Amino acid sequence: MAAAIGLRFDYSAAGLRTLARTSRVGNYVRRLLTLATIYEGGTRSEAARVGGVGLQTVRDWVLRFNAAGPDGLVDGIAPGGIALLDDAQRRALAAIVASGPIPAAHGVVRWRLLDLAQWVWDEFRVSISKQTLSRELRAMGYRKLSARPRHHAQDADAMPTFKKTSPPQWQRSRRGSLVAHP
Repeated sequence: MAAAIGLRFDYSAAGLRTLARTSRVGNYVRRLLTLATIYEGGTRSEAARVGGVGLQTVRDWVLRFNAAGPDGLVDGIAPGGIALLDDAQRRALAAIVASGPIPAAHGVVRWRLLDLAQWVWDEFRVSISKQTLSRELRAMGYRKLSARPRHHAQDADAMPTFKKTSPPQWQRSRRGSLVAHP
């Protein structure tokens, strides 16, 4: 069996418990208390029971603690995936969306996500899904809006003829009808 990795000498169990009392992050507190158990002379198995984890996880916490101190026990933010579009490509996309399509050049009369994804491929050779493109456009402040459909031969002068002009059917209640009956 391999020897356990030692903890740093510049901290103590009391110091870690004090840090745990001041923190409101549950996972961080659990890690600090687990290491405090080891500083107090407890075995790694006891520390694993305190933390509710396995021995390998305790070892990983010890390595993180030795490398960066208590800050090494804080949950980090996952880096996420690499962005498909860079800033210059986003600016070009915003410009093409703002200017609208040219039917003769782009072959469409309004932009759809599918059309914009094809434009991004033609322009930058970047394959992007509709969902990812939608997320990018929302991040740039664009929203999906649809115009109300209108017939091409609609007559604006004839519209008032078909509007409903009948008077409303409701009547004002009498004053005495609002009083509750015994």
